[in-house]
Amino acid sequence: MGACRALTPHHLETMVKPVRIYVVGPSSTGKTTLCTAVAKRLGLVRGQFVTEVARKVIRELGLSRDNIGLLEMQEAIMRAHLERERENEDEAIQLCDRSAIDPIVHAIFTAKDPGEAEARKKSLVALPEFQRILPAYRSSVFILLGPVGDWLVDDGFRHMGDQTQVLAVFRSVLEELGIRYREIGPEMRFLEERTEFVRIMASNF
Repeated sequence: MGACRALTPHHLETMVKPVRIYVVGPSSTGKTTLCTAVAKRLGLVRGQFVTEVARKVIRELGLSRDNIGLLEMQEAIMRAHLERERENEDEAIQLCDRSAIDPIVHAIFTAKDPGEAEARKKSLVALPEFQRILPAYRSSVFILLGPVGDWLVDDGFRHMGDQTQVLAVFRSVLEELGIRYREIGPEMRFLEERTEFVRIMASNF
C-alpha cells in the first residue's frame, strides 16, 4: 500500500469527490465500536456518521429480532438507511456502521430455502432506491468485519445466527454486485490498529 496522507478537516473540505466509508459484517463484530473510533479520529460531526439505523426502525415498527426473517422488515431498514444517506449526501465524508447491503444479506440468510433466498435478494436489489445508490457503492470504501470468537455477545436485540455463514453471504453479495471490499478478521483485534487501517483506506481513496 502506498504512502498515506492524513485526513484533516482542511483535506475533507477540499476533496473533489466525497468519501463514503461503510463498515459491514455479521452482528457482534465491532462495527459500531470501530466506526465510533474512526469518527473521533477523523473529527467527524453530526451528519457525517450514520449509525444504529436498524435499531431505530425495529423500535419504531414495534418489532424485535424475532421478526428479522420478515422481508418487509429488511426492506424498511434498507429504505431508512438510504434515506439517512441521502440526507447527508453533500458531506465531504460519510461514515456508516452498516449499508443497504446488510438487509439483503439478512434477507438471504433467514430464507427458508435457496429459491426463497434468491427471490428475496432480487426483490431488494431491484428497489429503485438501491439501484440509485449501487454505482456509488462501487466507488466507496467497504470494510467487512469477520467474527472474533470471544467477542460474540447476545444482548437480546441483535440477530446472532451463524457468524461464519453470514460472513460468507456478505462476501457473496458484495462480489456479485461488483463492490470492492477489504476484510478485517481476528488477526487484527486491537481497536487502534483497526481504526488506523480504516483511516489509511479512506486516505488512499
